[in-house]
Amino acid sequence: MKKVIQVALGLITGIGGFLEIGSVTTSAQAGAAFGFQLIWALLLGMLCLIFMLEMSGRFSAVSQHTVVEALRDRFGFGFFSIVLTGVAVVVFLVLIAELGGVALALKIASGAGVPLWAFPVAFLAWLLLWKGNLQLIENLASILGLITICFAVAVYRLQPQWEAVSSGAIPSLPTSNKAHYWFLAVSILGASVSPYLIYFYSAGAVEEKWDESYLGANRIISGIGTAFGALLAVAVLMVAAMVLHPRGIEVENFEQMAQMMTTPFPRWGVALFAISLAITCFGAAMEIALSISYMFGQGLGWNSSEEARPADEARFSTVYTVILAGATLPLLVGVDPIKVTTISMALTAATLPLAIVPFLVLMNDSNYLHDKTNGLVSNTVVVMISTIACLLAIVAIPLQVFGGG
Repeated sequence: MKKVIQVALGLITGIGGFLEIGSVTTSAQAGAAFGFQLIWALLLGMLCLIFMLEMSGRFSAVSQHTVVEALRDRFGFGFFSIVLTGVAVVVFLVLIAELGGVALALKIASGAGVPLWAFPVAFLAWLLLWKGNLQLIENLASILGLITICFAVAVYRLQPQWEAVSSGAIPSLPTSNKAHYWFLAVSILGASVSPYLIYFYSAGAVEEKWDESYLGANRIISGIGTAFGALLAVAVLMVAAMVLHPRGIEVENFEQMAQMMTTPFPRWGVALFAISLAITCFGAAMEIALSISYMFGQGLGWNSSEEARPADEARFSTVYTVILAGATLPLLVGVDPIKVTTISMALTAATLPLAIVPFLVLMNDSNYLHDKTNGLVSNTVVVMISTIACLLAIVAIPLQVFGGG
């Protein structure tokens, strides 16, 4: 029964693992600018994340180690510190964007500016981390996040032309504005396959004491749960494609994004968008703050558990306290969360090789995984992901300059 409950909650958590400010923003921008053409990028990101999360959970269930611990032990502290620094800096930018997403949602609802909401949002996130445990943090935001099914309902109400939708699932070359097209493709993949998700999933598996008997549950959670979240991101793109694209509106702020929901839901569209954005971004913000604490704690050999009292894990709790406080400061001085999101998604894409290549080595190390190392299919997919990641690293920054404005 415990495993059944964990699987059910894990499937719901898939929403929070995929649908947050990065995927909402990039999906809406892609739909508004190019219609259904970039659905393939979301589907590729979904496939990548499914394989990476399955491997992350399998690694921890078999080895009883987190991925971060194994990176430090396998490659040495010098190399690990490079990975830790690179990933932590980019993830910190994503945290600023997530907190800003919640504040922007509250701005849509209340009219009060982002700086006014930044501190209360960060404080509430800190309070839940301080007083709560891992299951509360994962499950509360995920269950509330079911409201994001409204995007799928919106698609149903708008009655899309499914032939055009299916054509968007096949990669195609843009006929105009090519730099912006590829920049959005890069950003979608960066939003989909963020390294912090791999580390957080692994830490959660150890916290919940997974063993080899959880391998089947792990495949269900990573596969169906991620697909659930990804298809809702596709729904966001489709709504933008059907409402904003015909009007020639390219998304530059969240108020424009919110307006795309007023066609399928004339009375409640803006409120549904604001609530969906607030819940998914808030859940992601808590997961990111915890993930950074896990990275430092496990990498530096501290006691690192969200289940313990903060006083017993002082360094662990100090990290997420400092991280949340630091992420609030740019928002207090008026930094635009949309711009931070755009930059952080491109930089996430650029840092993927740093996280994925050593992870591939771990997944083929029998000292950790015994007879559960990667097979041909898993290795082929990860090599493909690594190749894509290397290409993204080369093009992400130029596309940020020439395609992202």
